[in-house]
Amino acid sequence: MPRWRKILYALLVTAAVVAGSLYGWSVLGRPDTCTDGVERIGGECVGVNGEGYDFGTPEIRQVARAIAQENRRIEGRPHVTVAMMLPLQSDTAAQRREMRSDLQGAYLGQLKANEGEGEPPKIRLVLANPGRDYQHQSTVVDTLLRMAGSDRDRLRAVTGFNLSLDATQAAVRRLTQHGIPVLASRITGDQIANADGADGMAKPRFPGLARIIPTNHDVAQALAGFNGAQGREDRRTVLVYDKRPDAYDESLAKAFSGIKETGPPGPAAMPFTSPAIDEAGSTGNQFTQMANNICDSEADTVYFAGRTLHLRLFALKLAQVGCENRHYTIISGSDAASLRQNMTDKDWQQLRGADGTAKVTVQYAAPAHPDAWSSQLAMWKRKFRTAHHREPTADELPQYLTEPESALAGLKKLISTTEDTDLGGTPNLEDSRTMLVYDGLVTIGTALHQVQSGDAGRVPSLDDVAGEWSQLQSRHRVPGTSGLICLTSAGNPYDKPVAVVELDPGQAGEGRLKFVGLGWPTGHEQPRNCVIPSGTP
Repeated sequence: MPRWRKILYALLVTAAVVAGSLYGWSVLGRPDTCTDGVERIGGECVGVNGEGYDFGTPEIRQVARAIAQENRRIEGRPHVTVAMMLPLQSDTAAQRREMRSDLQGAYLGQLKANEGEGEPPKIRLVLANPGRDYQHQSTVVDTLLRMAGSDRDRLRAVTGFNLSLDATQAAVRRLTQHGIPVLASRITGDQIANADGADGMAKPRFPGLARIIPTNHDVAQALAGFNGAQGREDRRTVLVYDKRPDAYDESLAKAFSGIKETGPPGPAAMPFTSPAIDEAGSTGNQFTQMANNICDSEADTVYFAGRTLHLRLFALKLAQVGCENRHYTIISGSDAASLRQNMTDKDWQQLRGADGTAKVTVQYAAPAHPDAWSSQLAMWKRKFRTAHHREPTADELPQYLTEPESALAGLKKLISTTEDTDLGGTPNLEDSRTMLVYDGLVTIGTALHQVQSGDAGRVPSLDDVAGEWSQLQSRHRVPGTSGLICLTSAGNPYDKPVAVVELDPGQAGEGRLKFVGLGWPTGHEQPRNCVIPSGTP
């Protein structure tokens, strides 16, 4: 073979090896993607997408596609991006249904925010999956920070956030420290909130954070006032709490511990340790011992600071110990809104005694309930007629009931008009998720519309949106389906009511979820026009 041909062959072989190596490196070095903008990390699809991707969760597939369809509809109009951040994968069917409820609320809120003519900007909604328990939140936050600085994406707010965890707090802190407004619609942990009152004059921990749901401290105060806990005897109550690091559990336990009661002391607080939010571990064994100890005491009311999965197990164990002629009431926080979805027919039977009457009733503070406004307004009218012997005029009706009732009617009408859109199932308003997330998107839309002025193509800045939170009060209050949203200077909802709900096993069949009444953190209703009084603590 001539020398020149040998050299040519050698060069061709070398080029082939180099090209193969470069291709192999590019393939191996490239992230394993689930779809555009979504990376596969540890078996989870983590990232941001607004094109209808379901993150491997069939239950949310249809509503994700509906959101993408709305995104395409407003694509040519002045718009900004809002990210809905919460875990979107789970091995538990009940949790996947809860995700669907959240996203149904987000979609309906997007429609409501986008419905006005000549009211820019519209909302392009994207889904942001931070992984189970927000374990990969830093990856998602990296993406959201880039989107905030992008002329194409124009990210102007992040909402969602359904678990009060350290990782959630880290995500909120990093987003707000980089100037991205955050509206938390479903986290109740006291740790993820700015301080009101004199403490609020200092630099906020989370600049640009707003919340539309009461903290656990406010929830406990509302429950205490509703139940008349100031007159309840200490000997008849006991606190059961989870020691696993969890901002929700910790703040709820602290809030329950601060409730003042009368008389001699009752049983000492009883801690347990769970392995994770969605794992039982040995908690069943721990609860059996606790139930027996409670049975030997005079306590018939249990304050439970723990997650839904463990609340269910505790209620079943308390019913199984068989304390003769005893009925127990378990009082818990907003996470208990998931309890009914996790109960089986066998569970309901266990909560009933041999005679069919309830052995255990669970009472919790739901952030919203669809029966709240109509039932409370009917009660208010009966009292008015008794006192004044006439029907009240429209001006005399309490705004804190009529405006949320009207907002809820609007949501129900919106649901009826979207019947031709497959959302994976009919929205279930009883679990409060759809209502809360809907209110969150409506609140963001209100802020965006109020700061927008002049040229329709002008996009509100991040500072514009963050600065608008504290203006959403008094005349600019937001009539939410969950109650009037009136934000303080620290971005907290002033005296936002909680719906006190009872889960009663009933006498047969599936248990009943019954609205009992409204609880107010301040002990009284919101003032007329929701004018926040000075010196609000």
